[in-house]
Amino acid sequence: MFSSIEALAFDLDGTLVDSLPDLAAAANAMREHFGLPRLTDARVAGHVGDGLAKLVHRTLTDERDGVAEPARWEAGLAFFARHYREHLADLTRPYAGVVEALELLRARRLPLAVVTNKPAAFAMPLLEQLGLAGYFSLILGGDSLPEKKPSALPLTHTAEVLGVAPAKLAMVGDSINDVLAARAAGCPVVAVSYGYGDLADGDADATIGNLVELYDLLKNDRA
Repeated sequence: MFSSIEALAFDLDGTLVDSLPDLAAAANAMREHFGLPRLTDARVAGHVGDGLAKLVHRTLTDERDGVAEPARWEAGLAFFARHYREHLADLTRPYAGVVEALELLRARRLPLAVVTNKPAAFAMPLLEQLGLAGYFSLILGGDSLPEKKPSALPLTHTAEVLGVAPAKLAMVGDSINDVLAARAAGCPVVAVSYGYGDLADGDADATIGNLVELYDLLKNDRA
């Protein structure tokens, strides 16, 4: 399946970087602003994955399907965005093996992209602050196109920009949104076993515990 891969797209939060400490800090600063008790990092992790608007609804209500009162949500969104923008990379770091994997993949001249549901206004500077932006030919945020994951559009657009067929673009991520987007676009999908997602065994075409394993996965499958 991976023998003909010509490009790779990566999710950001929970795949390339562990951003939970800074996301949780922003969420709890927002909750404290409204007189609400703090949430654990693990609780916030369960609310991550569908973009900033949903994250604010979920962390205000502490419910996966929660919808905050409109005025409170609007004020909370502004507070969260302001706090998070000022503390994007205080504690956020690439996962172990990420830089090594990106170096290996770049050495193979494979075009790389980031396809995240995080707004581009946060994704771009975060990657820049962590020294990762230069590895990627394309960085798509959740608001870069009319639709975000689990829609196929971000991946079909990425394939078009990178000049490859969707079947030759592998999606690498930690959540069901990554899998659904890949399936809808006709892309192979690799799951990481860490991160914040809720994937079950067999959801993806392959599962790895460290991004360095991508190199061997592509090499061995090609061999």
